[in-house]
Parts: sequence; C-alpha cells; structure tokens
Amino acid sequence: MTSFILNGKTTTVDAEPDTPVLWVLRDHLNKTGTKFGCGAGLCGACTVLIDGQPMRSCVYPLAAVEGKQVDTIESLGGNHALQRAWVENNVPQCGYCQSGQIMSSVALLNSNPNPTDEEIQTALAGNICRCGTYHRILKAVKQVVAESSNANVKASGRVNGNGNYYDATAVVPGSNS
Repeated sequence: MTSFILNGKTTTVDAEPDTPVLWVLRDHLNKTGTKFGCGAGLCGACTVLIDGQPMRSCVYPLAAVEGKQVDTIESLGGNHALQRAWVENNVPQCGYCQSGQIMSSVALLNSNPNPTDEEIQTALAGNICRCGTYHRILKAVKQVVAESSNANVKASGRVNGNGNYYDATAVVPGSNS
C-alpha cells in the first residue's frame, strides 16, 4: 500500500511499487486527464506535479510518491487561468498534449510568476505538441502572466487554492474571490 496526497486529498493505493504513477492515476484512481504518450518520459503528455515539480508520470514509480503531493490536471478544476487562456487562444487542436503542457506551465508560474519568453520556452521544451501550436501556447502563458500582473493575484494556495504553491488564477473583475 502506498499513500500520497492526490489533488489535495490523502489517497492510498494497493498497487505494485514499480507501477508508473500514470497507470495508478488512470487505472486505479480514474484520473484520466493525464495522458499516455510515449511511455518513455520524452513527450510530456503525462506530466503531473509532484511536490510542485513537473514530472513524467509514465516513468515515475508509485513507490517514489509515498507521502508526497501529486497534482493532476483535474486539480485545476476546469476554470484555472491557464485553462481559460488555452481556450481563448485556441491552443488545443487534438488536445492530447494539453494536460502536460498546462501542468508544466503551472509549475513554471509557481516558481516564476513573471517569466520571459525564453523562460517559458525552456520550461515547456520537454512537452511535445504534435499539432505545432507552440506559438499559441506561448501566447496563452503570456496572457496569464499579463492578467496576473494587472489584477490582484491570490498567493494563497496550491494550484487549486488549497496548499502551498502560487495560485495562478487571477481575481477576475466581478468575481467574488
């Protein structure tokens, strides 16, 4: 049995310790937002945050997350500033890489809320988009950075507002938060 915190909730899983986290998420915990791409940790489709750092879940063994915080795309709740910017900038084509791209972007903004274009490109370099929407991805991340600097930004929690990391969701004018 392996215990860890998944999207803010303590979770215990009965699976082999060498099972990749990706398959634990998808097959044992029904968290299917994280995608299988290459199976070798090269494409980034399976990226999740482990203790705030982007990791390739297809090659990360379950035993290594014991006691750690694991955040998947589902932790963002569907209305995260990056998810909104993705839609507004028409980033998704096939959509397969999107959860990994977004989670890598969240990790970047957690550590650097005002990255340069080069820093964004470096942070996302390990995430492959087979549809080639890299310019739109860059534009979406830059939009969130601009919105965050032009609004009151909550610094109150994890990627979904409940833990220890920068919350990249800007307070939207007219909202109650």
